[in-house]
Amino acid sequence: MLERRRMDPALLLLIMGHLAASLEVPLDLLRELPQPPTITHQSPKDYIIDPRENIVIHCEAKGKPHPSFSWTKDGTHFDIDEDPNVTMKPNSGTLVVDISREKADHYEAVYQCTARNKHGTAVSHNMVIRQSRSPLWSKEQIKPIVIQEGASLVLPCRPPAGLPPPIIFWMDNNFQRLPQSGRVSQSLNGDLYFSNVLREDSRNDYTCYARFPHTQTIQQKQPINVRVINLDAINDTIPAFYNDTDLFSEDPIEERRPTFLIPSGSSSSKMVLRGQVLEMECIAEGLPTPEVSWFKVSSELPARRTSFLHYQKTLRIVNVSESDAGDYRCTAKNQLGSTHHTIHVTVRAAPYWIAGAPRNLVMAPGENGVLTCRASGTPKPSITWAMNGISIENAPKDPSRLVEDDTIIFTDVHSGSSAVYQCNVSNEHGYLLSNAFVNVLSEPPRVLTPANKVYQVIRNHRAMIDCSFFGSPIPKITWFKDSRFSILEGEPYIQHDNGTLEIPTAQSRNSVKYTCVARNNLGISENHVYLEVKEPTRILNQPEYKVVQRGGSVVFDCKVKHDPTLVPTTTWLRDDGELPDDERFIVDTDGLTITDVTDSDAGVYTCITNTTLDHDSASAELTVVEATPTPAVLHERPDPPTDIELTDQKKRSVQITWIPGDEHNSPIQKFLIQYEDSLHHRGHWHNLTEVPGTKTTAHLKLSPYVHYTFRVLALNAVGFSRPSFPSRVFKTDPAAPDQNPTGVEGFGTEHDNLVISWKPLSGLQSNGPGLRYRVSWRQKSGDSEWSSETVANNSRFVVSGTPTFVPYEIKVQAMNDHGVGPEPTAVHGFSGEDLPVAYPDNVQAVMLNSTMAEVHWQPVPHKLIRGQLKGYKVYYWKAHSLHKHNPHHDEKRILTFTGNHTHGRLPDLHPFSLYTFNVRVYNGKGEGPASPNQQFQTPEGVPGPPSSLTVTNSDLDSLTLEWSPPHDRNGHITGYTLKYQPVNNSNELGPVEELALLSNETSVTLPNLKYSTRYKFYLNAKTVRGAGPAVSQEAITIMDEGNTQTSHPIVQPSPHRPNHKVRPASPFGNVSSSVGEDGAFISWEYWGPEKNVYVEYIVENSKHHQSISGEWKKELVNGSQNVVLKGLKGGLSYRVRLVAKGHHDQPLHHSEELLVTVPAVASRQVDIATQGWFIGLMCAIALLILILLIICFIQRNKGGKYPVKEKEDAHTDPEFQPMKEEDCTFGEYSDNEDHKPLKGSRTPSNGTVKREDSDDSLVDYGEGGDGQFNEDGSFIGQYSGKSGSRDTAEGHESSEAPSPINAMNSLNSFV
Repeated sequence: MLERRRMDPALLLLIMGHLAASLEVPLDLLRELPQPPTITHQSPKDYIIDPRENIVIHCEAKGKPHPSFSWTKDGTHFDIDEDPNVTMKPNSGTLVVDISREKADHYEAVYQCTARNKHGTAVSHNMVIRQSRSPLWSKEQIKPIVIQEGASLVLPCRPPAGLPPPIIFWMDNNFQRLPQSGRVSQSLNGDLYFSNVLREDSRNDYTCYARFPHTQTIQQKQPINVRVINLDAINDTIPAFYNDTDLFSEDPIEERRPTFLIPSGSSSSKMVLRGQVLEMECIAEGLPTPEVSWFKVSSELPARRTSFLHYQKTLRIVNVSESDAGDYRCTAKNQLGSTHHTIHVTVRAAPYWIAGAPRNLVMAPGENGVLTCRASGTPKPSITWAMNGISIENAPKDPSRLVEDDTIIFTDVHSGSSAVYQCNVSNEHGYLLSNAFVNVLSEPPRVLTPANKVYQVIRNHRAMIDCSFFGSPIPKITWFKDSRFSILEGEPYIQHDNGTLEIPTAQSRNSVKYTCVARNNLGISENHVYLEVKEPTRILNQPEYKVVQRGGSVVFDCKVKHDPTLVPTTTWLRDDGELPDDERFIVDTDGLTITDVTDSDAGVYTCITNTTLDHDSASAELTVVEATPTPAVLHERPDPPTDIELTDQKKRSVQITWIPGDEHNSPIQKFLIQYEDSLHHRGHWHNLTEVPGTKTTAHLKLSPYVHYTFRVLALNAVGFSRPSFPSRVFKTDPAAPDQNPTGVEGFGTEHDNLVISWKPLSGLQSNGPGLRYRVSWRQKSGDSEWSSETVANNSRFVVSGTPTFVPYEIKVQAMNDHGVGPEPTAVHGFSGEDLPVAYPDNVQAVMLNSTMAEVHWQPVPHKLIRGQLKGYKVYYWKAHSLHKHNPHHDEKRILTFTGNHTHGRLPDLHPFSLYTFNVRVYNGKGEGPASPNQQFQTPEGVPGPPSSLTVTNSDLDSLTLEWSPPHDRNGHITGYTLKYQPVNNSNELGPVEELALLSNETSVTLPNLKYSTRYKFYLNAKTVRGAGPAVSQEAITIMDEGNTQTSHPIVQPSPHRPNHKVRPASPFGNVSSSVGEDGAFISWEYWGPEKNVYVEYIVENSKHHQSISGEWKKELVNGSQNVVLKGLKGGLSYRVRLVAKGHHDQPLHHSEELLVTVPAVASRQVDIATQGWFIGLMCAIALLILILLIICFIQRNKGGKYPVKEKEDAHTDPEFQPMKEEDCTFGEYSDNEDHKPLKGSRTPSNGTVKREDSDDSLVDYGEGGDGQFNEDGSFIGQYSGKSGSRDTAEGHESSEAPSPINAMNSLNSFV
């Protein structure tokens, strides 16, 4: 039965209605599932290589199991093992060709990669490998050209054909680009056209250059000598040039109407491919110079895709589509007439996808599916299918498969239907090749989104709740809210095909639990997630504009309203920068206060408040004015500067001058120069520099590849003036980048990758078009070679197939169309981590006491950790109590020990219990396997308090006490101790009686008590480790019948404890203190269950019984029975208490307060006036002052002038002037030497000093000689830097040719 057969249309529609959707196995999550190969990365179809570097032909693929790779070269099998120069990267199909022993042209061929595993075969497209070529310019003798003024002229370039084609430009002998205009322009083929020539066009250095971008090679044609003469000079010129000169237009030249130099004739045609760039040119000659215009016949030009180049002579349309076909007319016009040319454009198309390439299919046995390869092109392309790299006609037959032109229909598939299908779409202009696999699986649903994930969103924002899933057949996703009784469908919910639930505008009522259910015929899976809708963060009281006098204070408000569950952070900025580190700036929760304001505090202040979900900001300006209590005159802002002019223009600098405006009675303090970059940030003004208010000129340092417009603002004490009118546009030429990206780092997100990220350069830092980055990496260990990739429009690059957690060296170098940046510094990073594969050995536990154990283990070897060691985790839990009355067990607890530990302690254990534990190592990826479970027993400890203590059967002289054993026995109870004592009406305690009771007793009757007396009872239990905390209770014996009105016993429980379950009033006992040299020593006993125990202390104030500071100071003492309080001040008394804190809903337990007095320390004070050294010092100072006074007196009497002295002063030698006292410089002294510039500097003719490193032109870099060109006139990139000094002042032309070694950077800047 033929594969290509027709099917009944009705049956086809029925099958299409039950097709399986496309799906791919998520190998990163479901590693155990099979998948045919998929090509993930391959080199381009047309791959031009650099013949000086090793050839790298990429071919990467994924699949389960991981595919193997093979190659064909020019259609035949390429045996890599037979070629010693070719190696294949491990776990990859990428080929690396070492060209050190073989020329690169030996490997020019058509390559194709094949990736296969047992489930199928994927094929790459053909990769045509060709090396770049930069052939030499052919030798030719170019005769001088003599032409009459006004005639048209074409200077041919005709560069050698290269691969890829070269970039053409015209320059003179000084490496300055020849100016072009509407009269003189370069055509698309590189020729230089003159619509008419002028006398100033005469020159002998019209030189055409060709730059080959792959090899960075520049070839130079022989210069062309052109002499333009007028009619009067023809008779004198013809004899001299008749034999060796081309003479054009011997007749007198008059004004004439335009005619086209190119294209010829009245019409022409042009074919262009869809998606490419259409360029058409019309260059006309005439006198006066004609103007060229364009229009499209019968329709409009596509405005967004159309541009005009070369002074309207070239029409350029990008991303051509079929609608761009038709007739285009160019018109050349001057005062004498016009001419037209029509270009008929035909648009054809290489194959392109209509709805995308074929998509992979994952189907269950018995399902239906379809692969669609829908493409178009002009002419209509042909479509062929292959399976596993074999033509579909020759592939094994499959009754479940039907091929219908561009579609393969699968019905009732089975497990053997898994394969990779190739669709090839081709016509005469190109081809498309796409792989799509069919994977037949039977898998129940799996929800891949983490369970109980919490999503947070701000109210009125969009909420996206994920439900990633997998299954075969493809599961159906259903969402429920709160419970599974109502399905979420329709408004306001939107359910996407990938399972995501969208709430377009989240409200507070949407803060509930959501359940995602995935269901197919093999099972069901569900997952619960939570959505929390938070209130937005808003600034209620925003800062306002302030004007404050110098020395005053100002307050900016910034009161924030936010969701109570979010913690906001407020930051203040001044002029988009951080606030100064100055105590005058006081930031509190509701605003910013600035005291003692100075002029430098003026600016725009911005309050920014951030939470983890949103932010808000508000700004206000502060203006600082001079403090003038009664100003005599009116002060205003200055008028804007006028007459902005740009002079002394160089490549990276310019001189700007202006005329100040009216100061309005307030002197101008400074001028602010701003610029706008119309190329990168049109409409945004940036501060460039400031100059003092006394200057009206500034030398500006500029960056390459910027279209600058400047303006100037003046500042006085009132504020800034309005900006001046903008200057004219000043464009700087492109150049190679001056810097590389910062923040380079390497890390892994998967066990087999390395993510390289960096902070990209800004548009201003790019220095030229085509900014991209060369990313290089290699393993740090060994002598591995660098691998490189060029990345554009991205700030990260992922290297796949790396070994797990291996150190790498990483470099990122910036480059653009004009060269590469400086050599970057290598940084170090690590590839991705994987889970550890081993557990610690020799795990054992040692008991320290009844509540603490120490666990020991042997560290896991580093190579088995497979990542950065983070530490070890001990999982432990109470299996059961060793006492029959306490059989319950606890939940698992985890203790984490960061770092390379070999032991750790487990605190807060229950005495007399059996514990189970294991140890695991963990890294940045997660935990490794657990060690085998071990067990240990905790010894007995002191018991807890009795569970209850009640008083019954009260009589005149006796009481009966009943109690229950402790809930926490912590061992075998050996007995009880009962203490009791009477309490009188003033709460004074009487003598204590003590009674020892047996362990099996739960009640006792106390006889011979005083009638009508209140007693306080204390009962505690004992084990072999000692007595536990006591529980207390109070009761009163009944009164005598003659003194009471009732015969019932009266029992008064403790005012702090309920009588149904008596617990001790405080878990602290025997609290004591002592004061020593190191501080106050506090000790106590503690038997409470709380984990957090700390000491609080506060300064005692005898008057008000409160602390000076008003707050208790705390010191955490968990697990200890004593503490030393240091830093207490002598002579003060402190109140000290112990506090035990449980959960947030439990009350605090305090001990009784202690009053600790720290004795005062007598300070040793010495009267300095009685010290001998002080008296001697004062005497020495007095004597020194006396001597200075005597010297000053003598100098004063000798300081008069005499007549000769005055004459000398009046007739000073003009060649000699004394040194000025105020600045230590010589006065009017000068001679010829003084006017010579210092070494390394030069003085221009206008008297202004210019930057030493300015780049006016390549003439400044001349070093003599003839330019050091090769015989063929070529010179190569990778040139040395410019000369460090200049021998002549600016404006003097050098008589020697400039050096091309120093000129190449300038050449590249024009390309």
